[in-house]
Amino acid sequence: MIPIKRRYIATGGAILLAGALTLSANSMRDNSDPVTLPEGTPIHVTLDQSLTSNQNRPGDLFEATVSDPVVADGKVVIPQGAHAEGLVVDARQSGRLMGRARLQIALQNVSFDGQSYDVRTTGHPRIGRNHKKRDWMWIGGGAGGGALIGAAAAGGTGALIGGPIGAGAGVTYALITGKKDIKLAPETPVRFELSEPVTIHVRG
Repeated sequence: MIPIKRRYIATGGAILLAGALTLSANSMRDNSDPVTLPEGTPIHVTLDQSLTSNQNRPGDLFEATVSDPVVADGKVVIPQGAHAEGLVVDARQSGRLMGRARLQIALQNVSFDGQSYDVRTTGHPRIGRNHKKRDWMWIGGGAGGGALIGAAAAGGTGALIGGPIGAGAGVTYALITGKKDIKLAPETPVRFELSEPVTIHVRG
């Protein structure tokens, strides 16, 4: 009989403990105030990893850390140091002679104090520099240089021959050096904006 009593006592104690934990959790929830962050609220983060337009693909996930607290009505709604996760929305690598690189990312959720909140954000896409002018300078410069060398070597005929050869050298150099991909290193600061409101429970 004694072992049975002990088993009942242990079971009763476990039930009481579970009830106390539930009451404590409910109490913590009751002590929190819901705060709604409106559309357009900025969220500043720093990347925890590198992202590049020529290696990442749409759908890739990334991690980041909230770098500035998000404050509303005098309350810190999202604290500095909160963990954030996001998604690569668009990624296109740069062409060598044409086609600009593009990289666009968005946050999906932030988490802190044991809670995770889904967010919808927008971020301005990063567009690689247009390299046409620079490449044409190299191509044109190569043609001019080839013409000068050809003219010095064989007069007018040499200029006609040297020009296309120089242009070919310029194209080769542009092909080698023309890619201008976007590279975001770890700890790169990025600014997002909420595209729709989100309600977060702030402890009182």
